[in-house]
Amino acid sequence: MQETTAAGRMESGEMAELARAEIGLREESSMLPAGGRKPDEPRLLPENPPEGIQVYPATTNRTLERPIDYDRAPPTNGDHDPLWQNCGFYPEPIKDRHAVHSMDHGVVWISYRPDLPANQVDELRSYAGERYVIVSPYPGQDAPVTVTSWRVQLELDGADDPRLRQFVDQFRISEISPLSGNKCVGGVGDPEPVG
Repeated sequence: MQETTAAGRMESGEMAELARAEIGLREESSMLPAGGRKPDEPRLLPENPPEGIQVYPATTNRTLERPIDYDRAPPTNGDHDPLWQNCGFYPEPIKDRHAVHSMDHGVVWISYRPDLPANQVDELRSYAGERYVIVSPYPGQDAPVTVTSWRVQLELDGADDPRLRQFVDQFRISEISPLSGNKCVGGVGDPEPVG
């Protein structure tokens, strides 16, 4: 199915869905900023997103202090823990509920299967030194590498796929993340040093 955008170019499926994406009516976007600091400015959605993205519908982003079940693994959005995951590289899996809260702040989460070759893990580790990026293993995920931001996800065959860089650059601090720009420090987790 193809649709014509206001700019007149043809879009199909996920690109058309992304073009219509906005913060959902049931998503809270007026919470106090993390650490009382002014949030970073959210970025506009890309006009040329990486091929193969999946865009998911808005849900809610309430903070809950109880177990949360997600529809996808890794999850893309939804209710989450009151505490977010600090950005950086984690050699062990992190909790979905913390990662989802970080994505609510505009973080891009790069997850990988634990059997990913070490040289590819090292390539992913380099992303963890960037602002608004978390990298961690995710047992049981379908693709070798999955990159996720609030409501948008892309599965990749490896760390060397150029769409990974494109996704991180285009969806970090995204305008459809309800609390985009709200930092990812001062939460939970002690990421490994990168570099």
